[in-house]
Amino acid sequence: MTQESQTPHKRRVRYKGKYPRKFEEKYKELQPEKYQDTVQHVIQKGNTPAGMHISIMVNEILDFLQIQPGQTGFDATLGYGGHTKAMLKCLKGQGHIYATDVDHEEAAKTKKRLEEQGFGEDLLTIRLQNFCTIDQIAKDAGGFDFILADLGVSSMQIDNPKRGFSFKTDGPLDLRLNQEAGISAAQRLDTITKEELAGMLEENADEPYCEEIAKAITDEVRKGNHIDTTFKLRQVIEKTLSFIPEKDRKETVKKTCQRTFQALRIDVNNEFEVLYEFMEKLPGALKPGGRAAILTFHSGEDKLVKRALKEGYKAGIYEDYSRDVVRPSAKECAGNPRAHSTKMRWAVKR
Repeated sequence: MTQESQTPHKRRVRYKGKYPRKFEEKYKELQPEKYQDTVQHVIQKGNTPAGMHISIMVNEILDFLQIQPGQTGFDATLGYGGHTKAMLKCLKGQGHIYATDVDHEEAAKTKKRLEEQGFGEDLLTIRLQNFCTIDQIAKDAGGFDFILADLGVSSMQIDNPKRGFSFKTDGPLDLRLNQEAGISAAQRLDTITKEELAGMLEENADEPYCEEIAKAITDEVRKGNHIDTTFKLRQVIEKTLSFIPEKDRKETVKKTCQRTFQALRIDVNNEFEVLYEFMEKLPGALKPGGRAAILTFHSGEDKLVKRALKEGYKAGIYEDYSRDVVRPSAKECAGNPRAHSTKMRWAVKR
């Protein structure tokens, strides 16, 4: 008997019910090209299939950018490639788009997916670097006619427990967009002071219980209890907020978890510093008449973008800019709940 015949056949884990709860069990959703019916059904139910990302405000973005064949553009956050694909279609095979992403794993998947759909390196250049390096890329490209920056975290990252972005599933408390650089959120909590953590929670997420949460986390770490998983952090928050009246506790814990994870993610990825640098370099990367659209997902980002565009307009750099935010339609929010907090701002270079 050969070695091969002795090896027992290992059956794939059965697709548990219509909607498996665990990420790794959702193999139909993770193979959209093979199980299109399942994927479409999940989307129609108002959910995002595992391993996918539904692009937000595509029509509003394209209406503003007014992309023409032959132009050169920049997609600051490649992600799943939905926005990139929509913009590439507008070029009709003439022109070029440069895109950046720090997530090596997801960028490789997106590159392969877009190549298979006819968008190869003749039309798209992907660089594995942070979008705050836009000045370097613009120099190589000769400037951009249009720029898009979607500042949200992709659903593929949120839903994958191994990335640690969600308190709803257990996994390592990582939260890095690029897992090959920097330190994880767990490592950050190992050394942070109570005062610094409270400040982070307030500044990055407007957390009303920042002092209580910061004290509880740092006390745990001081006792030698490393908070190195998403559930451990959630449990500390639940315990800390046990004084909240029972009728309000569940919702309060949920929102505090969301804000705490957001604050840590912003911190370990230096998101505000990166965005500030990007906004400073944005005007120099645009050609005269060039258009830029930016999607934000929380107040800290939106304030920073709004201030930069307003100052640029007052300085005569921008010919026009958005005084008010553009929001996704009610229909889009109903079909994709993750679109609710989206705000789009724009500017046109003089």
